[in-house]
Amino acid sequence: MTVSAADYATQWLGRADLRPTRQRLALAELLVGDGQHRHVTAESLFESAKANGAPVSLATVYNTLRAFCEAGLLQEVTVDGSKSYFDTNTHDHPHFFWEDDARLTDAPADQLVITRVPDAPAGCEIASVDVVIRLRRKS
Repeated sequence: MTVSAADYATQWLGRADLRPTRQRLALAELLVGDGQHRHVTAESLFESAKANGAPVSLATVYNTLRAFCEAGLLQEVTVDGSKSYFDTNTHDHPHFFWEDDARLTDAPADQLVITRVPDAPAGCEIASVDVVIRLRRKS
């Protein structure tokens, strides 16, 4: 028996005990309905929602992405101070940022070796280490 995109999205939301509102379900279907991981921006998800007839505002998309992150369903990857991508793969892994077309993809985690990170300042602990490798085409 195959699971429909709506069922998959409902199960995904249920793992985080998030109420499956109409807007959350519509966005969850776009994010994980096909079972594939993806990287989206709020703007690209909003455009996909519009193209699929989902009646959501850009503000709703931003708020929903934040709720998904807080619930542990998405990982936010900040490329620079003003651009965030949202990744459905929440396991620790590095990313490639393709500067020529502002695209984020997974980098091979098995090729990354971090042997040491600086000690955290007194009274702090390291919550995570994000690795974004910026790429551009050779001239």
